[in-house]
Amino acid sequence: MEVTSIQNGIIIDHVPAGTALKVLEYLKIDPSKTRLALIMNASSHLYGTKDIIKIENEEDVNLDVLGLVARQATVGIVRGGRIVEKKKPTLPEHVVNIIKCVNPRCVTTTERGIDQMFHLAHSQRQEYRCDYCDEEAKF
Repeated sequence: MEVTSIQNGIIIDHVPAGTALKVLEYLKIDPSKTRLALIMNASSHLYGTKDIIKIENEEDVNLDVLGLVARQATVGIVRGGRIVEKKKPTLPEHVVNIIKCVNPRCVTTTERGIDQMFHLAHSQRQEYRCDYCDEEAKF
């Protein structure tokens, strides 16, 4: 199998094995409309196996989302066929419209058009809580 290098775009490496499609969904990247390569269950010295996502002509990735769903991932910015910058996602302090509140009495589930907002309550446990009702996020 041969996957060629990209000239301009991003490479998301060290994605947990088997989760690349879920990561694309969270990043709101439509695989049917985007030129990309998915390498799934590749060998990794660090993790055993990993997924890799290469996206051509795309440099604007929401690292907040990536820090939430694939925290150990690394993002390489590619220009002219070379990686010019590497970024490491971190847990975001606040996320909007990524997690949905599971509390049936929360205003976000009973009213339309209200943003789903969560804040990081405990970083070591990666615990997020709803800004409106303080319900712990399930994701």
